[in-house]
Amino acid sequence: MTELSATHFLLLSAALFIIGMVGVLTRRNILVIFMCIELMLNAVNVSLIGFAWELHQLTGQVFALFVIAIAAAEAVVGLGIVMALTRRADTVDIDELRQLRE
Repeated sequence: MTELSATHFLLLSAALFIIGMVGVLTRRNILVIFMCIELMLNAVNVSLIGFAWELHQLTGQVFALFVIAIAAAEAVVGLGIVMALTRRADTVDIDELRQLRE
């Protein structure tokens, strides 16, 4: 059985980040876009923890905790904005929300 290395963590992190990036670039539902941003932040967490694993230090894990806290704050603010826009425009579609600027 092979031992885990930083390469395994980075491959998983890259796959998660690419899936999140494709979701942000292709989706029109603002809730799905926020979920994809959260997926990208979790990909960063996986890479930070992978480097901490490889270097036998806790620094990466501490940074991952900060990223989790920032992601939670972003989720709260983002969902608040989505709720306000939904009440005003009665939709969560990005293309229809762009029409509010005009």
